[in-house]
Amino acid sequence: MKKTRQDRILSLIEEQDIETQEELARQLQLEGYSVTQATVSRDIKSLQLTKMQKHGKMVYQSLLKESPERDLEKFVRVMRDGTVSMAVAGNILVIKTLSGMANGVAMAIDQHHFSEIVGSLAGDDTIFCVTSGEKDSQALKDSIESLMRG
Repeated sequence: MKKTRQDRILSLIEEQDIETQEELARQLQLEGYSVTQATVSRDIKSLQLTKMQKHGKMVYQSLLKESPERDLEKFVRVMRDGTVSMAVAGNILVIKTLSGMANGVAMAIDQHHFSEIVGSLAGDDTIFCVTSGEKDSQALKDSIESLMRG
């Protein structure tokens, strides 16, 4: 039942612009699923859903692994949609994002497994990607920019 419900959640967020947990719970209930907001919250965490900007709204989207091509498409879309600027500050690549987008962008970066990254930290609109040194920070910036260009 959980797998079926979670599969339906993934379908719903692909088919519709779902902005809130309550909206998602309501949609599932309309389809006959017996869910609470707490259940939906756990499913969102389990499915690694994040909110991304789409059509001027913040909606749920999945960043789970799919095919390598689809993963790259999602990475590029998330980076292009959310990134405002990038700057190297010593062994840290500072990435500025739209407000509320840093966690989604950081998740995309983490799932891409850049070898230069030692660790990362995301706030509301800023991400710090820590590397071993300034050369690695610049190489990371160059790699991300290259992927974003396509």
